[in-house]
This record gives sequence, C-alpha cells and structure tokens, in this order.
Amino acid sequence: MPEVPEHLLRRSAERRRALGLPVPGEEGGDPPAEEAPPEAPAAGAPADAPAAEAPAPAEGAAPEARPTGDADSKIPAHLLARSAARRAAKGGGDAPAPAAGGGAKAPAAAGGRAAATATAAPPSTATGPGGHTQRLLTVVKAGSIQQTRAEAQDKVHVWPHLLVGEFVAMLSLMALVTIFSALVRAPLLEQANFNQTPNPSKAPWYFLGLQELLTIWHPMVAGVTIPGMGLIVLMMAPYIDKNPATKPSDRKFAICLFTIFVMFWSVLVIIGSFFRGPGFNFVYPWKAGTFFDL
Repeated sequence: MPEVPEHLLRRSAERRRALGLPVPGEEGGDPPAEEAPPEAPAAGAPADAPAAEAPAPAEGAAPEARPTGDADSKIPAHLLARSAARRAAKGGGDAPAPAAGGGAKAPAAAGGRAAATATAAPPSTATGPGGHTQRLLTVVKAGSIQQTRAEAQDKVHVWPHLLVGEFVAMLSLMALVTIFSALVRAPLLEQANFNQTPNPSKAPWYFLGLQELLTIWHPMVAGVTIPGMGLIVLMMAPYIDKNPATKPSDRKFAICLFTIFVMFWSVLVIIGSFFRGPGFNFVYPWKAGTFFDL
C-alpha cells in the first residue's frame, strides 16, 4: 500500500477529532492499520472465527477460488468505522458496520459508540462548492495535466506566398501592354500649333474629373478642398474599418466607400469627355457629336 502523505494524515486526524472518533496513534485510539501487528490465533479460538484468519489462497489459484468477502478488502478499519458513522449520522438510523479486514480489529461496541458520537457531533463546515464535502483521492502529476495548444491561424508568409503571385501578375501585365502597343497604333494628333488653341481644350481623361469640378465650383474648393478631403478619407479608411474578414460579403463598409469614390469620379469623367462641347459647354453627344480625342 503506498505511503500516505503527512498533510493527508494530519487532515484525517483533525476530521476524526471533529466527528468524535478515536485518532490512531493518540491515547485511546487504535494504532494505524499499517502498524497493527497480526494476531496469532489462540488455542481456544471459537469455531466461528472470522474469515480474515483463514489462510490466503495459493499464488497460482484461479480467481474463482479466492475469497470475495471482507478478508480480501484492503480498506483500513478506521475508514470503515468512519464510513458507518457517517451513514448513521445522515440516515438517522443504525447502519451495519462492515467487518474489518487484515489484522485490524473493529469491535461492535466501539462502532456503536462512534455512531452515537457522530450523531451528536455538529455538522462539519468544511464543504466545497455547492455544499459538497471534498476529499482528495489522489495526487495528480504535473505531466498528466492536458496542455493547451495554440489555435491554428489562417495566415501565410509574405515571401514566397504573396510576393511570387504579385511578381507573376506584374510580368503578365507588362507582357500584355507590350503586345498591345506593338499591334495597335496609338491615335496621336498632329504636332501642336501654339498659334491655334483647340476648342474645346480638354485635359487628359484621367484629369477630366478635376476639370469638371473647376467648371462648377471655385478653384479653391474644386482643386484643393474636395480632392484633399477625398484623400484624407481614403487614408483613414483602414483605421476606421478594422474588419479582418477577406470575403466581400463581410466588408460592407469598405465596399460601399470604394463604390462611392469610383462612381463619383467616373460620372465626372464621363460628363467631361462626352457632354462638353465648344467653350466647355454642356451638349448632348447624340445631337452635337463628341468633342473628345485621346
């Protein structure tokens, strides 16, 4: 039987004193089950001797031939007496005390006195969560505790997973632009004449949105305030929308902001390209034609 730690023995002794049971090793108490010397059978022993004094079965005997009573139990006598006293205190009646195994003795009179003392003893206050009395059954080793593992993250390294894909996309775009420029002739105009100003005089298509704003508002508003506010909003967007999702259905704020920006600038470019005629006046292209050259 493994050696019981000292703090568990001390806790058991305090518990037995609270219940009024004899403490092994003290005056008036039974000696511990491990230190109790085995009693030799007397010459005039009665015929109904307990089964614990019967000789142990042979080592190679079958399991069915071994005794199955209290003689085969390894529970100490003081634990059996405490269990009987506890059941008697809870049930309010006398519970039969099991016979002791091995060489330890548990007289019936001592069991009845322990039951009466346990009934009169006040209820214990050493209870755990929910009012349950906790008992330490075994000492759990540190290595047997399940360790928490880190959760898997849906992330990849920048190199090579991201940069390789971007490099391939850049090479593909350069190849497409090179082939397109070699096969399609650019629609260039004749050499500029500084004595003749074209009417209407339009900026390139990527600046037509800004030129359209200049025809509506003051240059300070159209050229500085509105473009500056747009750039500030675009720079603050990653700090406002911190949603880490990658699905378009989960990024409603970012998609709405980008859609508003693209539609606002696209409408201005279309109006400046096809709906502005001589003098940069508003015309209908299906009536006056288009005044736009690449």
